[in-house]
Amino acid sequence: MAVAAIALHLLLRFALDVPPLAYNAPLFVALALGGGPLVYDLLGKLWAREFGADLLAGLSIVTSLFLEEYLAGTFVVLMLSGGGALESFAVRSASSVLEALAKRMPQVAHRKRAGDLVDVALEDVAVGDVLIVLPHEVCPVDGVVLEGHGVMDEAYLTGEPFMMSKTPGSTVLSGAINGASALTIQASRMAVDSRYAKIMQVMQASEQRRPRIRRLGDKLGAFYTPLAVGIALVAWAASGQADRFLAVLVVATPCPLLIAIPVAIIGSISLAARRGIIIKDPAVLEQVENCRVVILDKTGTLTFGEPHLVEQHVAGGFDRRRVLRLAASVERYSKHPLAEAIVHAARGEGLELFNAASVREPPGEGLRGTVAGQDVWIANRALIAAADPAAAGQFPPVAGGLECNVAIDGRYAATYRFRDEPRPEGYSFVGHLRPRHHIERVMLVSGDRESEVRYLADKVGIREVFADQSPEDKLRIVRDETARAGTLFLGDGINDAPALTAATVGIAFGQHSDITAEAAGAVIMDTSLARVDEFLHISRRMRSIALQSALGGMALSIAGMGVASVGLLPPVAGAITQEVIDLLAVLNALRVAVPPRELSDFESPLPGSPPTTGIDDAI
Repeated sequence: MAVAAIALHLLLRFALDVPPLAYNAPLFVALALGGGPLVYDLLGKLWAREFGADLLAGLSIVTSLFLEEYLAGTFVVLMLSGGGALESFAVRSASSVLEALAKRMPQVAHRKRAGDLVDVALEDVAVGDVLIVLPHEVCPVDGVVLEGHGVMDEAYLTGEPFMMSKTPGSTVLSGAINGASALTIQASRMAVDSRYAKIMQVMQASEQRRPRIRRLGDKLGAFYTPLAVGIALVAWAASGQADRFLAVLVVATPCPLLIAIPVAIIGSISLAARRGIIIKDPAVLEQVENCRVVILDKTGTLTFGEPHLVEQHVAGGFDRRRVLRLAASVERYSKHPLAEAIVHAARGEGLELFNAASVREPPGEGLRGTVAGQDVWIANRALIAAADPAAAGQFPPVAGGLECNVAIDGRYAATYRFRDEPRPEGYSFVGHLRPRHHIERVMLVSGDRESEVRYLADKVGIREVFADQSPEDKLRIVRDETARAGTLFLGDGINDAPALTAATVGIAFGQHSDITAEAAGAVIMDTSLARVDEFLHISRRMRSIALQSALGGMALSIAGMGVASVGLLPPVAGAITQEVIDLLAVLNALRVAVPPRELSDFESPLPGSPPTTGIDDAI
């Protein structure tokens, strides 16, 4: 609108030779419709004592009206609105996380009562109701399967990309996607109490408590704005001419801050996308340089999220292959991360699995089912030992890593041990964070048990470890750390979404959950720690070039203010001069989209990873 108003004004004034009221009319419209809302927003910032660089633009617009310099005022509207449009283009809506969560849940459930199937509102489902989950539908509530055999995709809730088999007795989670077979379930929780709803509630609370981060342009404007106003006032006082005050303000309008910085951000978003890094919230490019604490999830972040069965300790009197076959026959109905490893090991040995019945997995009580007429129970040592006192002397010594224990017909039968090996670049990545990125602390926060988390921490060189943490625990830790210093959180499951939102910068790994991706400020598509390092360097490079553009533009603007203060630049000429300065600043900012020679500087043993090269030379 400002561009059209300026063009029409020039046409009417110089080509058609109409009266001043007529050729100024387009400028009046632009100032009223474009400048009015801008000035109103700036007054709100002034009331809140937020003295950003854009206040100069608002002051210029108001002053131009009093001095009847409408063309100069419209130029300022153009500069100010242009910067805002660029930044709005790059910034996502904060509510998109909650919208993505809400869209996943069905609005109705199919309740079965007296042989009839009736659709009821989700909030009307009560504990004990019998529901039908149709093929490919999203499960509406937490429950237990009564009838039917099938699979469900629970990746949205667990972060694990596995299809979980379901049989009578299996638990189902709200938010999971049903497979090709209809399942009859009994609701064990109301919709508002389901695990999915709890995560959404935590997300909402975290979203509301998200701190407002002061942006780079605001910080620079905090000292630039008073300086420019001071020069303008001195010029007015020394000359007695109010138009010098306006001329100085117009030249001072901080478009290198308002336009060049957003241009640098958009260029960095483009560069990151070409490296498989999706920037969801452009603010993270400015914020990550100030992060001093890195908080890492374990599974899928520092590890591949694929535990492997590495040791089978079988009690006397049991056949190893028979025990493995029975255990795998039950585990294929479990959502536990170790279940897939047991099933994979059994199939790797060519074992044909049995059909299981009465499979149940009460929280904290392990997994139990009937297979080939035998009762199979998979649980921890304490539960097995309590049921079979003779097992105490048969367990192998406690060791690091993951394990589960098998009891058959009430007798201890086997202990299985697993390893979810760390990514080979993990140790190098963690080690280079302090010297190259000024990270003061690295923390490992996981929902897994202490021994496995400690094992991994030792492998990758992390000393601060928090194990057995729920999503709410992770959120509390992240909030506490963020209150003390800037935090960078890396996670991959939907249970990490609240922590990703609460951290100063949240980075999601992989594509297993669109909810996690929405909660994070950036998404690493190929789950490589080398890509995280590239993101850190892209951010540093963006900040460096943005500062060059902003500070260089400000320096030229200050020189222009000096010329305007002695009367050598009238307001309109000052606006044109500022546009030239803007062009130079923007051209420099566009360099950020040109890939440097290297974007990573730590040694990674992964094939094809970037070589070890100093990134600062490339900048």
